[in-house]
Amino acid sequence: MDIRQMQYFLAVIDAGSVHRAAAQLFVAQPSVSQSLRRLERELGCELFHRVGRKLVLSAAGRALVEPARELVRSLEVARATVEAVDGLRGGRLHVASMPSQAVSPLSGLISRFLERYPDVEVRVSTAPRPDDVCDALRAGTAELGLVAVPNGPLREPGFRVEPVETQSFVVVARSAADLPQGDGPVRPEDLAGLRLVVGQRGTGMRRVADAVLATNGTSRIAVEIEHREALLPLVLAGAGVAVVADSWAPLARSAGLVVRPLATEEVLHVSLVGPASRASPAAEAFLRVAGER
Repeated sequence: MDIRQMQYFLAVIDAGSVHRAAAQLFVAQPSVSQSLRRLERELGCELFHRVGRKLVLSAAGRALVEPARELVRSLEVARATVEAVDGLRGGRLHVASMPSQAVSPLSGLISRFLERYPDVEVRVSTAPRPDDVCDALRAGTAELGLVAVPNGPLREPGFRVEPVETQSFVVVARSAADLPQGDGPVRPEDLAGLRLVVGQRGTGMRRVADAVLATNGTSRIAVEIEHREALLPLVLAGAGVAVVADSWAPLARSAGLVVRPLATEEVLHVSLVGPASRASPAAEAFLRVAGER
């Protein structure tokens, strides 16, 4: 077995076919097919079941995925470590982030990181829920993840978890007339009868929105949307009010929305998550910058 066989094996899994994997790797399709067959011969088992034109992972193939990703990641870390002997003068860092935390604190963390390491390219991908962030790390498609969970920092075996901050919740509305009088915290029962714009289940914001719905009994969901970047435009358009993490507050105010604290003990614990094993120099540097207060 060699590292190229592992890379081709994983490319087929991620691309969904030998043809697409070859295109992404910029190699001829027969090269990928031959590499897979040679790997299967060396292991003495089939890694894929050929079902028509589709390749479906066998039990042996599924067992190989995680060790293969770890092997490829270790090689990439080793290469990046050598290249960074004289300092971080290039390279790439991939971060998977939940959408609300990409607004803040990730934007600020990236700004501070790039001030110190301007030659590193940072790529950010969206992962809607904490499980999605962890899946991206396990799959090796991201080096670091930014998650927000209720009731304490993330507890996930096999990961390094570095707390970043806690976030409270606010209510955003199109105008002050949509909320109770005053400028103090809004109680969940004060939102009785109002329409809510909510995100998908499995997130901290949706958990609090559901608690509001359960508390007053007369609020209702007007819009449920997966694309959280559309929450504020929907509120601005008059679709309803929204309960969001306070990381959204500056953006909401700049859009002309009214922002009030929500009277709740619920908070989100925001953490950077990475592999328990050695991270790349860029990931280690990002974690150091994030840890500076």
